[in-house]
Amino acid sequence: MSDTPYYEHHVFFCLNQRPEGERTCCANRGAQAAQEHAKKRIKELKLNGPGKVRINKAGCLERCEEGPVIVIYPQGTWYTYVDHHDIDEIIDSHLVNGQVVERLKI
Repeated sequence: MSDTPYYEHHVFFCLNQRPEGERTCCANRGAQAAQEHAKKRIKELKLNGPGKVRINKAGCLERCEEGPVIVIYPQGTWYTYVDHHDIDEIIDSHLVNGQVVERLKI
């Protein structure tokens, strides 16, 4: 068994959808489109696959009021975002260059 993570970066996008009138949720803040954008961009950059980057969907990550949210493992870095520009900044800075995006970190 190896101590090396299967993926260098494993990115989880909260896509939780709550019933209308309940606590806010990431699904109502563009999370699905953001996850699809990230997955497409990682493939375009040829960063997907074992030993590289995996973009995944997740259920509730329990940080609803800070959302929408993603978490990147194995580092355990949490981010919020507003649009595709923020997602691109996270990809370019954190996933490609290893630099945390402080302005989006939660």
